[in-house]
Amino acid sequence: MDTKTLNRKSMTEGSLWNKILGFAFPLALTGILQQMFSAADLAVVGNFTEDLGEACMAAVGANTPIMSFIINGFLGISLGTNVIIANAVGRKDDETIRKAVHTSLIIAVICGIITAVFGQLIAEPLLRSQNISDEAVNMAITYFRIYVGGLPVILLYNFEAAIFRGMGNTKLPFVALVVSGVINVILNIFFVLVLHRNVDGVAIATVISNLISSIILLCCLKKAKTAARFEWNLLKIDTHILKKIMKIGVPASIQSCVFSSANIIIQSSINSLGTVVAAASSAAFNIEIFSYYVLNSFGQACTTFTGQNFGAWKLDRCKKSLKLCLLEGIIVEGLMVTVLLFAGKAMLSVFTPNQELIEIGYIRVLFITTAHLFSLFYDVMSGYMRGFGISLSPALVTMCCICGIRFVWIYTVFEYFHSFSSIMAVYPVSLGVNAVAIFILLLIKRPAKKHEANEQS
Repeated sequence: MDTKTLNRKSMTEGSLWNKILGFAFPLALTGILQQMFSAADLAVVGNFTEDLGEACMAAVGANTPIMSFIINGFLGISLGTNVIIANAVGRKDDETIRKAVHTSLIIAVICGIITAVFGQLIAEPLLRSQNISDEAVNMAITYFRIYVGGLPVILLYNFEAAIFRGMGNTKLPFVALVVSGVINVILNIFFVLVLHRNVDGVAIATVISNLISSIILLCCLKKAKTAARFEWNLLKIDTHILKKIMKIGVPASIQSCVFSSANIIIQSSINSLGTVVAAASSAAFNIEIFSYYVLNSFGQACTTFTGQNFGAWKLDRCKKSLKLCLLEGIIVEGLMVTVLLFAGKAMLSVFTPNQELIEIGYIRVLFITTAHLFSLFYDVMSGYMRGFGISLSPALVTMCCICGIRFVWIYTVFEYFHSFSSIMAVYPVSLGVNAVAIFILLLIKRPAKKHEANEQS
């Protein structure tokens, strides 16, 4: 790969409109492509495992919120890496960039190993507590054990991607994912159709593909001609940088974990409605998540652009970044939601020919994709505040609004209206309330205005 593309991308000069789109689109495509490869896992086991199809889909789907809990928790910490590097790029502080890169890579591998070992110990009791049907539970445990065993390389890729985002580069993580994703699909087909495996085959394929993507990005870091260059002799944890990463990353991590905990409870409630509903929800998740990656890309763009411009003390560009991320996000996310609503049923038919399953799955697509318009607002505004290093308060607000409402909803509304639609209705309610609350928090914090006032005083 061309090492020139590894150079830091300045977000502190020139047109923000084009640069935000140039940053967000590869990031959104990375997430969408990653999900398409995950969806390939589901499509392969759903269509080519004969009578086990629905049970395999339910097994993979039952793992989705648990894996989201684990990975999103560490992705929250990687946001700290993103912000620290972005601020340092804005200040042209090469020493901080260098220390942050090597500290982050060690964090990724150590956390991955510890979590992989712990995951093996809790696999069976955890999955058996999720109301998974008898025909799917053992496969769900197998899938979990293999997937969690690959966490060291999975987390390594995600922290490497955070380093590139902080430098302003979202294209290389996308290219690495394309290469590894194609290999993932080929391995899925090989393990299931040739070796006649089921969920264990697609789990092994996923781990191997993540290993490949992490190696690609590590090689790119080794070839970098900037302070982000990876060197074995510099591989150590800098305690000062670690504290700064954790100060921003831990609140975001806790938010993600609590958020995912609420979704685990929701998934358990979905599982209680039977294998067909669980399989339908699993298939629909692989469609509606596309719109999430679009909105999230603008949230991460706002974090990085704000972070670099705050580091360069260009506060007007920070405020402009917020406005443009919201405007561009609304346009692009609106288009994505429209496409998914019109094509949702056709997309669900890729996973299964079962018409009942398709109709149930479309209920999820309908509720959640429209609710993602609320998510766009709070994700971008939270990203803006994180760019200034404000991480704890947005996390607390989100935990109270989204997670609190979802916990209460499942044990009240769902208990009374015991249906799939009653579960899905919690998404627009919780996301809408949170968007309003984060907006109020932003009005209270006004980080750019307060920093301007401090400069003048």
